[in-house]
Amino acid sequence: MLSEAELTLLRRIYARQVTFAGGATSPALVDAFAAVRREDFVGPGPWPIFRWPGGGYRTTPDADPLYLYADVLVGLIPERMLNNGQPSGHAAWLDSVGIRPADHVVHVGAGVGYYSAIMAELAGPAGRVTAIEFDPELAARATANFRGRPEVTVIEGDGSLVAFEPADVIYVNAGATRPADAWLDGLKDGGRLLLPLTTDRNFQMAAAPQGVVLLIERRGDDFLARFVSHIAVFPCEGMRDPASEQALSQALKTPRWGEVTRLYRGEPPAADRCWLQAPGWGLAYA
Repeated sequence: MLSEAELTLLRRIYARQVTFAGGATSPALVDAFAAVRREDFVGPGPWPIFRWPGGGYRTTPDADPLYLYADVLVGLIPERMLNNGQPSGHAAWLDSVGIRPADHVVHVGAGVGYYSAIMAELAGPAGRVTAIEFDPELAARATANFRGRPEVTVIEGDGSLVAFEPADVIYVNAGATRPADAWLDGLKDGGRLLLPLTTDRNFQMAAAPQGVVLLIERRGDDFLARFVSHIAVFPCEGMRDPASEQALSQALKTPRWGEVTRLYRGEPPAADRCWLQAPGWGLAYA
């Protein structure tokens, strides 16, 4: 076993490695990854580590936390493929939403709270995090993990329906087929929504991309949009709409996701201006 001093150094090395791998540039994000003890959130070891490519879990030989400080997914409920997600991916997405001191962050799909804790570090003592988790077992574990942390509130429930106070950042950590009205309405002016959109084939390791992450920024009644990355992620309960899923599947056949600049509510613009058209919303190039 490593000493606590060695683990502190290892966390700093890990933080720099995963932020670099994710293309993140924020020094505050490096500090936040280095500050949060992953072993405090994922449960006692040994741990099942998900291996890419090919899938499958391999259990660590012992409970030394050093195995957690790599760019790996850690199984939380392996039989259901529920994992503590890949750090470099979260580094990229957290960098894109730009959590600032004193922000209110809503984390939809918080799992056991590891990334919620990193968000709390970024928001600082004047900020707060509302962590919403659908799965009762994971929500209970997150609640226990944040006992004595009043700046983080854990709510068990459907993240597309749970009421929350206006947010500076909404960070969705599961694959939807469309944005929930609650997320768009819940953003403050200037607020940012991290929106993973995935097809029903997303978690089947299809050769072609089956999921995209978009950053949505509210400007009054307008919503700016830009592509952040591709993604493979667990589906978002309550936000799997068949018509939107079909429209997303069709849109992904046209690899112009990087040209998207606007999210429209209601009737979307003409087809030649849209990457995606679906009932009640769309993603457009202008």
